[in-house]
Amino acid sequence: MSYYTVLGLRKEPFSSSPDPEFFYDSYEHRAALMRLLVEIRLRRGLNLILGDVGTGKTTLSRKLFQMLKERADILFYMIMDPTPASEELFWESLIRTFNISEAINEDSGILDYKEAIKKFLFQRGVEENKTIVLVIDEAQKLDPSSLEVLRVLLNYETNEYKLLQLVLLSQMELLPIIKGINNFYDRIILKYVLNPFDEQETKDMIEFRLKQAGFSSDLQLFTDRAISEIYHHSQGYPRKINWLCHNALRSLLAEDRTVVDEGLVREVITRGMI
Repeated sequence: MSYYTVLGLRKEPFSSSPDPEFFYDSYEHRAALMRLLVEIRLRRGLNLILGDVGTGKTTLSRKLFQMLKERADILFYMIMDPTPASEELFWESLIRTFNISEAINEDSGILDYKEAIKKFLFQRGVEENKTIVLVIDEAQKLDPSSLEVLRVLLNYETNEYKLLQLVLLSQMELLPIIKGINNFYDRIILKYVLNPFDEQETKDMIEFRLKQAGFSSDLQLFTDRAISEIYHHSQGYPRKINWLCHNALRSLLAEDRTVVDEGLVREVITRGMI
């Protein structure tokens, strides 16, 4: 039996998986999401969401997908972990991502890939009036040749809007790289940095995820001092908060306790369980 079912929960509350059901919309995450939705609706092109490891970028992308996937006027595509490649291989990967492999053959080259994607974007974006969204997570892995391909795609436009709405989610290390590519950096319409939570947001996130997982008791599962200890150890990074809460709950059951207190959190940290 899973530990969370013993606690009367229907799902694991502190999973490391980017489940949009557990997206806690802190002020910054909510602001980033709302601004993304506005820019996508206006079809203005390049959007950049930056943040350190564990600040919730991937979960934000899944929430964006969840909000847009049912809309008939939007075509949503995602590259979750780009692999550094040659320019030609990156064009090929985009062909597969857009599901237009039938437009090329084994003898096709870069010019053919460009033409196929350009035709796809104009057909879907102009003739069918669809908003085409491409999200690339872990965008710090993109190399200069891949960034150049994306720059070319951003040139495809009508007099009123860009044909491709590009959302890059990246660690901070991408910023100095693209700052050195003026004709790419200048195209950024939205640049937003996700910061870690403060202590109140840490508390709210923990309570939110427990509620989403089905915790309905009026009793407090984490004491305020435990949450304070979690915040100071995690420095407000959502991924670290989840890892620490997950291990604290497992220890809670293993030691037959009823509440996660400050001492239990410190024990988990000391034992190096995260």
